[in-house]
Amino acid sequence: MYAGSNTGIGKTTALDLAKRGARVILACRNKEKAEAAVYDIRKESGNPEVLYMHLDLASLKSVRDFAETFLKSEPRLDLLINNAGLIASGRTEDGFGMAFGVNHLGHFLLTLLLLDRLKQAEHSRVINVSALLHRLGSVDFNLLNTHKDLVTGQSSWHAFRAYCHSKLCNVLFTRELANRLEGTSVTCYCLHPGVISTEIGRNMGVLQKLLFLPMSKLFFMDPEGGAQTTLYCALQEGLEPLSGRYFSSCALQNVSARGRDDALAKKLWEVLFCFASLGGSSVSHLAAFDSGRHNLKSLQRPLSR
Repeated sequence: MYAGSNTGIGKTTALDLAKRGARVILACRNKEKAEAAVYDIRKESGNPEVLYMHLDLASLKSVRDFAETFLKSEPRLDLLINNAGLIASGRTEDGFGMAFGVNHLGHFLLTLLLLDRLKQAEHSRVINVSALLHRLGSVDFNLLNTHKDLVTGQSSWHAFRAYCHSKLCNVLFTRELANRLEGTSVTCYCLHPGVISTEIGRNMGVLQKLLFLPMSKLFFMDPEGGAQTTLYCALQEGLEPLSGRYFSSCALQNVSARGRDDALAKKLWEVLFCFASLGGSSVSHLAAFDSGRHNLKSLQRPLSR
């Protein structure tokens, strides 16, 4: 299942998986673009098992609704790729900063709601698409508690900073998830896909686009090249001992000092769990979420990485 897959590296990765005969679920917000992507992927791959399901990561209700629909209709989940990402100001439906909510909190809740189904597979993986810019990120818990965001403003600079912070959250989440899943059949990885010419800046202002887009065409790799590390983490045999680690250019890489902070990762998990539990949920949603929490192992020894 692929969250954020109707354009760019998401679509390219989904196409590759479809060519390999996988059943691929495109979890996307924009129905028109998603259905067009499904048509293109089916046509090019010759695989009819490519489907669209609506998912808006800027709405925790939408994430819960998606998970409920998926769990009712799909008996198996071998691979969850959390790929959606944006640089944008504004607020989500639940009042969180847009970049924080879409790039991280929505993925966090989605992953926990689907963990039981992932555990039912003999071997399954969670892939979190982060970015090299996580090195510029930090986590201010005071801001999270007071502003439901990782930045204080809505300027272009704040939007960029929020993106960096959200990518650090991806790294920390992967690390903590690996600790909690130790001893299960599920492993997880995060990655920097490369500097890619995609629609990540679609919500930028006019001036930003004038500066950003020409540079992206000249210096950034295309989505096919950018999809390779995602595919490596999804398909490469023998990666299980490296669960929780960070990859780039199809190779193991080091993360920032903050990205290796197990105490920070654990605290972030606890705060995110509280956030993700907010908002009305049906009994079945709460049961699924609670099951995901209680079946996770408590924090094991810190990862030696």
